[in-house]
Amino acid sequence: MKFIIWLILGYIAYRVIKGFLANRESAANPLKGTEAFQDPVCGVYVSLEDATVGRLEGERIYFCSHDCLQKYQEKLQNK
Repeated sequence: MKFIIWLILGYIAYRVIKGFLANRESAANPLKGTEAFQDPVCGVYVSLEDATVGRLEGERIYFCSHDCLQKYQEKLQNK
């Protein structure tokens, strides 16, 4: 009888720990499951909804902010 109780308690502990680890993993990857783009200036990953979009020769380039877009444009002009 004691064995069955310990077995049940062990299973409950396993499920609780597994649930905590799954929550930590999902909090560490907030963009998981969404398309993300890397800003060419600072290297930050940004989702399509939050991105500032620029164009170069008809190609879309995604930036984390308007400041990074301006820095990228200035860099192209100084070449």
